[in-house]
Amino acid sequence: MEHPVIARIMDTGYPVMNHLRNENTVDALGNDVFPEDDILVLEDQFFLVDSLSKESKEVLELLGATYEEAQ
Repeated sequence: MEHPVIARIMDTGYPVMNHLRNENTVDALGNDVFPEDDILVLEDQFFLVDSLSKESKEVLELLGATYEEAQ
C-alpha cells in the first residue's frame, strides 16, 4: 500500500499544496486540510474531522486526540 502523498507526487510530480499559504497541508490519511478546518490531533499526526466516521472519531478521542482548528 502506498501513501496518498507519495502516489500524488509520483502521478503529478508535486505534493498537494495549500495555495493560499503555499504549504503542504495533508492529513495523515492524505486529505487536503485548509485553514479553519476542524482537525483531530494525536501526538504528531492530525486528521480532517469531516473525513472521519463517527467510530473513527470516538477511537481517536479515546486515544487522547484533541479537536483543534487548522492554521
